[in-house]
Amino acid sequence: MKANAQESQSLVLIVDDEPFIRMILRHFLEQEGYRIAEAENGIEAIKVFKQLDPHIVLLDALMPDMDGFECCTQLELLNRSKHTPILMITGLDDQESVDRAFEVGAMDYITKPVHWPVLRQRVKRLIQQSQLQQKLEAVNLELQRLATIDGLTQVANRRCFEEYFNQEWQRMKREQSPLSLILCDVDFFKLYNDTYGHRVGDRCLQKIAKAIKDIIKRPGDLVARYGGEEFAVILPNTDTEGATHVADNICHAVRTLAIPHINSGVSPYVTLSAGFTTQIPQSDSDMEEMISAADRALYQAKAAGRDRFVQNILLPKSKNSR
Repeated sequence: MKANAQESQSLVLIVDDEPFIRMILRHFLEQEGYRIAEAENGIEAIKVFKQLDPHIVLLDALMPDMDGFECCTQLELLNRSKHTPILMITGLDDQESVDRAFEVGAMDYITKPVHWPVLRQRVKRLIQQSQLQQKLEAVNLELQRLATIDGLTQVANRRCFEEYFNQEWQRMKREQSPLSLILCDVDFFKLYNDTYGHRVGDRCLQKIAKAIKDIIKRPGDLVARYGGEEFAVILPNTDTEGATHVADNICHAVRTLAIPHINSGVSPYVTLSAGFTTQIPQSDSDMEEMISAADRALYQAKAAGRDRFVQNILLPKSKNSR
């Protein structure tokens, strides 16, 4: 039975120092519908592997200069994220050689002289397993992404915020670099929902999340939905001046959306209040205290009339803090 349509697009790399062996392997596998690439030694195999990214490698165990075992070891170093199967072809069938083939990363082996029905099934099975592995990894990555993303706003969720803030807190502590945190709250959002309905309220939050995300452009920064109508922004390696600039831009961006809010109390449009703090984490400082400080600043912004940002300055606990 020939390879199916998906498998027939698979590229097989044949590595053998004997031209005749390569020729008969090529002839057989082309009849099965596979595309073929060849290498006559281990060094050339590594080069071709990098260039063509084959779906499977048929590798002779005994070759001059670099044997199949060393070549397999080198290919595995290039192959950790690809899971390209390596099928060792060997004239050795002793237990030591078989064990060594698996130890260096071969997925399977066949012995010479090649039994063609066995080769056909081994190649087909290994390619199918590789394709399944890649699909499973793609699904797992998507599940991991969904586990850290807020479904409504498509920014990071609270769980992701907590994990990332802890990670960056520890990193900034090691590097003795400033970490800034901004907490934002949509002004009079309950009244907005009561006035326009929850579906419109959801669309409002989506627009605000996008506006904040458009402001936060550095790869290391994070925008997260912190609560119902609350957002958080983590800014590693950002001092007070930088955080002030970002907070100002966020508030301005939300105003610029000009989303009508007739019952706002501070503006005919939807606005945002924000509180932020900046700290260089120390061994005796508290991550939760920094979050509380940003939250107090947010409360102060609301108490001062909303539609503004306020900074809460954390006083250092040690002489080396700044």
